[in-house]
Amino acid sequence: MTAPEVIGERADLAGAHFAATNRWGGVSTSPWGELNLGGAVGDEPAAVRENRRRAASALGLDPAAVVWMNQVHGREVAVVTERQPEGSAPEVDGIVTDRPGLALAVLTADCTPVLLADPDAGVTGAAHAGRPGLAAGVVPATVEAMVALGARPGRIVARTGPAICGRCYEVPAELRAAVAEAVPAAWSTTSWGTAALDIPAGVRAQLTAAGVADIRLSPVCTLESEGYFSYRRASATGRLASYVWLAP
Repeated sequence: MTAPEVIGERADLAGAHFAATNRWGGVSTSPWGELNLGGAVGDEPAAVRENRRRAASALGLDPAAVVWMNQVHGREVAVVTERQPEGSAPEVDGIVTDRPGLALAVLTADCTPVLLADPDAGVTGAAHAGRPGLAAGVVPATVEAMVALGARPGRIVARTGPAICGRCYEVPAELRAAVAEAVPAAWSTTSWGTAALDIPAGVRAQLTAAGVADIRLSPVCTLESEGYFSYRRASATGRLASYVWLAP
């Protein structure tokens, strides 16, 4: 069977590994086809398990060593120290660990996955930054949780996975104003001239304010590319996964 494609978002730096999937190479059928990695979107559980196995295998990971979240668009962060029993994902939007070999995963279909690593401290973190989570501060909260485990902001390497861009994420003007009051850098305008939010730009601003300097944003807009799941394009759709881990 066809192995999933792991896109060029993957980068290895001083023992820190970052990767993100596109939608191809899995077993899910329409409307989740093909490599849906989300377990709460209506897809067959067996298909999701097989897709997660394929994605992990393509990355050289043990599927049981991947830590997932039950994402709720908040700012809570969990510290994970061991593998998860199946079905026990914490209800949080940020996770951190100081255990090499554990891979932290973020599920998205337009929101911004934020991947963080301080290889010197042996600490990694991952955050799910949608509009509510960005405004609530899940990104700085994840950095703070990493610091509590021994990371230093100036050493943290930050990467984001595929996400909707500020030229495409149209929102009502009053919603743009409310989010931009909390995160001014998120203020944006669509390519057709209406109110919008730029979540990746907001993430970058929050990371910079937290002292993180090595930041690289994904060039992929999920709405503009049909090779990626996008909730804005189709509300019944699958989920991408972005991963960060340190080699054991």
